[in-house]
Amino acid sequence: MQRYGRRNRPFYRIAAIEKRARRDGPVLENLGWYNPLAPDVNKQLELNAERITYWLNKGAQPSDTMRDFLAKRGLVDVKAWEADRAHDRKLVEERVAKAAATAAAAPEAGAKKA
Repeated sequence: MQRYGRRNRPFYRIAAIEKRARRDGPVLENLGWYNPLAPDVNKQLELNAERITYWLNKGAQPSDTMRDFLAKRGLVDVKAWEADRAHDRKLVEERVAKAAATAAAAPEAGAKKA
């Protein structure tokens, strides 16, 4: 997704680009757009499903955000997407638990030294 628009008014173009190119670099093909501020939810996202499927079959790897959009439209394997999302949630929960345990152990260590 390439960000356009002005400050506090984002607008994104969905494009196929070379992996090594910068985010706003040369575009191979424009595949749609996303306007998160559109008042009508149905008019926030426009995708060219035929061309997206073509690029995915060629080996294109969508970003996490794009994969979410594509899964909601049924353009990628929804089961694999759900499994990845569950795995990501589990990792976040483990990090939070580890941080909480570290924070709880830190005051105890300080009290023993005093």
